Amino acid sequence: MSQPYTIQDEITLPGFAGTVHLPGEAGYEELRRSLNPRVDAHPALVAEAYGVADLRGALLAARHHGVPFAVQATGHGTHEACDGGVLVRTSPMASVLVDPDRRIARVGPGALWGEVVAAAAPFGLAPLSGSSPSVGVTGYTLGGGLGWLARKHGFAADSVVRAEVLLADGRHVVASADSHPELFWALRGGGGGFGVVTSLEFRLHPVERVFSGFAYFPIEAAAETLTAYRSWIEDAPDEISTAVVLRRMPEDAPEAVRGRHVVMVKVVHAGEAAEARRLLAPLWRAAGSATGGALLDETRPSTYAATSMGGTPNRHTDMFETVPDEVIGTLVRAAEHAQTVEIRHWGGAMARPGQDAGPVSHRGTKLSVIVDTVVPGLAEELRPYANGGTFLNFLADPARTAAAFTSGDFRRLREVKRAYDPDGFFRVGHVTR
Repeated sequence: MSQPYTIQDEITLPGFAGTVHLPGEAGYEELRRSLNPRVDAHPALVAEAYGVADLRGALLAARHHGVPFAVQATGHGTHEACDGGVLVRTSPMASVLVDPDRRIARVGPGALWGEVVAAAAPFGLAPLSGSSPSVGVTGYTLGGGLGWLARKHGFAADSVVRAEVLLADGRHVVASADSHPELFWALRGGGGGFGVVTSLEFRLHPVERVFSGFAYFPIEAAAETLTAYRSWIEDAPDEISTAVVLRRMPEDAPEAVRGRHVVMVKVVHAGEAAEARRLLAPLWRAAGSATGGALLDETRPSTYAATSMGGTPNRHTDMFETVPDEVIGTLVRAAEHAQTVEIRHWGGAMARPGQDAGPVSHRGTKLSVIVDTVVPGLAEELRPYANGGTFLNFLADPARTAAAFTSGDFRRLREVKRAYDPDGFFRVGHVTR
């Protein structure tokens, strides 16, 4: 376990308008934490920034003292401790502005997806948000951003049109197709190791209503459902996004599935309910054929703003082109030890990037598997069938950052890193070392 540092007595943040929390204070204990239980960070101080000037002041102070520097909005994407350094929380910088005519949102570095969804909804628009409204927009987007509209509209990183970035030397620049284009390319899926994004602009999409929700079947249907699923996805249109989840339900779940081990099918269809039900019918038949049907079906028409799909904590990830019988058997056995095993369909617009797309890679992946528990032997059993790739948002080990990119993109990312951060000031978390 990391130990507290005493260097905080030496660090000052001249002119810092936000709040600074030191070890021993209640605010420090709350704000130093990541949502990753394996990260027990002890920074020298935690500073809540209220604007670009605060961010620059904290950055320059960290440079002056030669200590690590990290930025955190919610802690969802924090995988490495900023021990002894300056940790900046951007939650106070949570501005969200929507331009409905241009279908563009502009957000601050502390904005959450729920805030963007709510601001866009009155105009019949939707962002390419993630599974949870409490996830920070910027970190999610810089890491690629796989949302429930991604099969129809692509990764969140693909929707970015402009970013304002605080560089390692304190300069504040605009990155876009016309300004610092190499930095702009790197930010759209290459992570946050190139600078501090102080504002982000991205496209919104005309999605107001969807058909969404969850259907639950007995766990005895797991193998049959996954076997049907690998065939069913071959003809699934881009409008429908799905995942099959093997899950032990909590005690606060609906009565029909409370405490049970189930097969849960997640669905978001950007279209009419009747069409969604027609598309899903073969999968429902396969899942219910041996068990007498669904235990509970909560799928229904909804607004996109009211749709919250939830995510799976990531302790293991693999990516696949298909799931052969051997993989299905392994996943069913893994579900006996894990709380959640999620098999999710990719493809669609994610696999058809534009010519100017950023470095989000392994776009041709058909399926991902996420397990919320470390299951002994699972990685070894799955490795012969996986494609060897991973996704930056899903990757908890900063030592494996290169695995999230093609070799060509990783070389280009390293060139951008050398150009914009030549002395490696941004070194905490996923960086192209």
